[in-house]
Amino acid sequence: MKQADGHAPGPRGDSRRRRIGLLGGSFNPAHPGHRHVAERALRALRLDEVWLLVSPGNPLKPRAGMAPLAERLESARRVADGRRIIATDIEARMGLRETERTLSRLRRRFPRARFVWIMGADNLVQFPRWRRWHRLAKRTPMAVLPRPGWTRRAMHGAAASTLRRHRTRPGRLLACPPGAHARWTFIPAREHPASATAIRAARGGPSPSATAPSQPRPRTTIP
Repeated sequence: MKQADGHAPGPRGDSRRRRIGLLGGSFNPAHPGHRHVAERALRALRLDEVWLLVSPGNPLKPRAGMAPLAERLESARRVADGRRIIATDIEARMGLRETERTLSRLRRRFPRARFVWIMGADNLVQFPRWRRWHRLAKRTPMAVLPRPGWTRRAMHGAAASTLRRHRTRPGRLLACPPGAHARWTFIPAREHPASATAIRAARGGPSPSATAPSQPRPRTTIP
C-alpha cells in the first residue's frame, strides 16, 4: 500500500507521546525485507510507529549507483503502509546526514517521543565506523535484527562486545531509568533474503561487492 503524504512527520516536530522506531538507510531501493524488519520491530518492542528514515546520503557508501533521494523515498513509500510504517525524508529536510546528530535534533523537535534506532546485523558490524557511535549508543535505545550472512559476525564483533553489559531483552528495551546508559537488544526473527544490492544487480546496476558475505538460506538466528 502506498503511503499517504499526510502521515509523514514534519521537520517542525510535535509534542505527541509515542514510541517510535527509526529504521535508517539508503533504501536504494526499498524492498520487502525493510517491511519485514519494521513489522517485526513494531511487535517485539510494542512501538506505535516505525519511520523509514531515507538518508540523503550515507557517508560510508559510494555515490556511484546511488539513486536520487526522490526515487529512493518513493520506493520506501511503496513498502510503507502510511499508518504505522511511515517513509520520510525528514533527515534531508533538517539538513542532516549523520545519525547521532539526526537523533539529537529529533529528540528536541519531538520531546515526548521515545525513539529506538533499528538496524540490521550488517550495520552493527560497521557501527564503530559511525561518527560519535559511543554517544549514540549511550543516549538511544537500539534494536538489532538478523541479516543473512552477518548475524553471528555482528553479535561477536567490536560493537556488541563493547556494549555487551547494556544488552537486554526486547520487552525491557525502553524500561531504562532516566540518566542511565541506553540499552540495546537483539530481536530474533526470520532472516529475510531480500537485498538492495541484489536488486540493483538484477536491474543491471553495480555488482555486489566481492567482499560481501555469502547469502545463506533464511533462518531464525538467536545468538
